[in-house]
Formats: sequence, structure tokens, C-alpha cells
Amino acid sequence: MPVVRSSEAVTHEIHGARFVSYATPLTGSKELCAWRGEIPAGTRAPAHTVNREEIFHLLIGELLITLDGRTERISAGDTVIVNPGATLAVQNPTDHTAVSWVTTSVGLTAELDDGTVLTPPWAN
Repeated sequence: MPVVRSSEAVTHEIHGARFVSYATPLTGSKELCAWRGEIPAGTRAPAHTVNREEIFHLLIGELLITLDGRTERISAGDTVIVNPGATLAVQNPTDHTAVSWVTTSVGLTAELDDGTVLTPPWAN
């Protein structure tokens, strides 16, 4: 039985945020990836277009989420469904770190506005 202990989760940092990956092909998942995102106060992640559906659930805090040009303030307990091809930007305008849980399918890529394609290691 694949069990990923919190002490074994792999941490990555990019664009001022921390991603702690739990479910990936390296940990035994065949189709899905899941990670905890820690978005520090004042962080503004660049807009990116995803190729896979993401389910973004906010566990702690508040964030401004811009999805395809429409901005919503979300609070702990809210879930944002990000469809493939959608452009997403995340901002933490508060004084506290926000914590999210994200689930997607293996093979997620994110294209930045400048055309750079990122293949996040926590989603592959």
C-alpha cells in the first residue's frame, strides 16, 4: 500500500510559493497528482495557462484568483475548478500565508505569458 508520510513529501519552491508534493508517479500514483501549496503574504504568482484540469481547494487564508481575466476573492473552504486551457493567476494580498490543496492529472504543464512552458516536478 503506497503511503506517503509527511516527512517524505518533496518540497519545491517557485515564484515565491512552496509546493509540497504527495501524490506523483514517483510515489506510486498512476493518474493523479496532489500537493499542498503554501502562498506567503504578498506573493503574486505569474499568470499561466494549464493543459490539465486542476482542482484548487483553499485550506487556510484568503487569495485573489484570476481565472481567464475574472478575479474572485476566495476564502478557506472555497474550491476553484480550473479547466484545461484556462489562464490562472494567484495573489495573496493578506498578511498571512495561505495554504491550498491541489489535485490534477499526471502531465500538467503551465505556459507563462512569455511562452515559457513549465513542467512542474510536483505534477509529473
